[in-house]
Amino acid sequence: MDGKAGEKRALTGNEAIARGFYEAGGVVASSYPGSPTVEILEKTKVYEEIYGEFSTNEKVALEVGIGGSFSGARAMVSMKHVGVNIAADPLMTFTLTPTNGGFLLVTGDDPGLASSQNEQDNRVLGKFAHLGILDPSDSQEAKDYTKKALEISEHFEIPMLLRITSRLCHSRSVVVLEDRQEVKSKGINRSKEKFCMIPPGSRRAQMFMKERLQKLEEYAYDTELNTLEEKQGSDTLLITSGLVYYNLKEVEPEASIWKLGLVYPISKKRAKEITSQYKRIIVIEEMMPFIENELKLMGIECEGKKYFEYTGELDVPDIEEGLYQAGLLKNKPEGSKRFVETVSRPPLFCTGCPHRPTFDILKKSKAKVVVGDIGCYSLAALFPFEQSNSIISMGASIGMTKGIRKAMSLTKEEEPLVTVIGDGTFFHSGLPTFVNLLHQKKDNENMTFIVLDNRTTAMTGGQHNGSSGLYNERDDMRVGIKTLLETMGFDRIKEINQYDYKAAEKLFKEEIAYEGLSIIVVNGPCALRYNLEKPYFYVDPKICISCRACIRTNCPPLRMIEYEGIEKLKSSIDKDMCVGCSVCAQVCPVNAIKSSKASEKEGE
Repeated sequence: MDGKAGEKRALTGNEAIARGFYEAGGVVASSYPGSPTVEILEKTKVYEEIYGEFSTNEKVALEVGIGGSFSGARAMVSMKHVGVNIAADPLMTFTLTPTNGGFLLVTGDDPGLASSQNEQDNRVLGKFAHLGILDPSDSQEAKDYTKKALEISEHFEIPMLLRITSRLCHSRSVVVLEDRQEVKSKGINRSKEKFCMIPPGSRRAQMFMKERLQKLEEYAYDTELNTLEEKQGSDTLLITSGLVYYNLKEVEPEASIWKLGLVYPISKKRAKEITSQYKRIIVIEEMMPFIENELKLMGIECEGKKYFEYTGELDVPDIEEGLYQAGLLKNKPEGSKRFVETVSRPPLFCTGCPHRPTFDILKKSKAKVVVGDIGCYSLAALFPFEQSNSIISMGASIGMTKGIRKAMSLTKEEEPLVTVIGDGTFFHSGLPTFVNLLHQKKDNENMTFIVLDNRTTAMTGGQHNGSSGLYNERDDMRVGIKTLLETMGFDRIKEINQYDYKAAEKLFKEEIAYEGLSIIVVNGPCALRYNLEKPYFYVDPKICISCRACIRTNCPPLRMIEYEGIEKLKSSIDKDMCVGCSVCAQVCPVNAIKSSKASEKEGE
């Protein structure tokens, strides 16, 4: 991102964090793609002074960042909130060691679950891991706090957590740019006592971790990151942080506001000094009562979640309603939330998505137990396919299937199990569970694993994964999934083109019926990432028998319409949307769907 010092730009929170890392002299950035934080690494990579990578999962990304910090350089690792669960193993030990170069972990929390499987509040995880936690309210603070976090990290030798929420990640506000400040690398610190976490060093490190947080709490006493806005004559103090602060300001309450930028640790001394001046303390925060609980642990009487929702975002009407319930607003808010009528539309697979024929075939196969996973193909759990009976977390489907199979076998239930996993998820966390399948495997255990290989991490915008290089020479990883599984020791692996509907249907039927473990790798390029564009298909209404077999594939360009001079509704294809995948033509029982190229040959 170009821009001179003093220039103002309207940046998203994600863009501002990337800019802040650049201005702070950041050197190593890593991530695993996931909404709402995927753009942080994408924007960071544009700066040639920074090495940036999407790693194979969040644990690996964190380890790359830890290495950057150990080398003495400033490092930043970004991921969505559930990604921190994957990274928790190295994180919980890394926080025992001192940082060398400044280290920042950015977590994108998702109040309201706009694009996530849960709504965990990572302030709780940050405290659990003994991290200092910053919570910005707008894009300017997102940039400033990124820089401040790296300074704090180096001064107190503590890894810092920047917690940002999905609304702030994607909304824009004005940011003043500054020049990059080069920070000289300290070089690798070779102290085994500090960086080799084995007893007795790690026992001593427990005390170091505790004392480090105590020093940071002393710093929190008068840090400019926390601001007090006093309302003259008010006997009520509202305490808040993050984007909620600006929503609260719109309400203009008759109360003082203590805005926390550094939400952990909170200075106990400062909190008692401020709150003792008020009769009533109310905490306004999204999701968990984190600040509220911290104050209560200090012995400070306060209220909070009794007036505000435990889940979801807190926008202006929510805050108005909560403050009215608390007796701080005299009049009940009018209208509460205002909803705008829109045309409803169910979530859909993209036009030309190679996963669509897979789930269409599975639906027709009447497979009764399909174990799903995280990715674009999570859509298969919804109407009209409804072909995933469970979705828990990245890569969980493989291990869960083994558990289901073992339990069912003990109770003599032999129903075939079918499991799906995407290529990105396969490389993310599926590999260890595939290895585990080989442990105590029995030959008659019917399990069919389908690896959906479109060779990109499509759900988050098409970031590369381990096999992307097989389609795109610009990517430098070309791992063949079938070869990899064969090397592990699996002996029944079939590979099929996802767009070859008839062949895939036959193969699925055979493998689901097979009394044993089988794996099908279904290949087909992501239609968006690889710009799948072939001659479009069209319907000959004179041949179409209105059976709707094509409509049931749920492809967006397909619809039923009236043709002039034809009484019944017949299927039709929007040629501007069609990418020519041919699946509709393959399921048509009367060959009424034809390629436009064929049409040209016939002179139609």
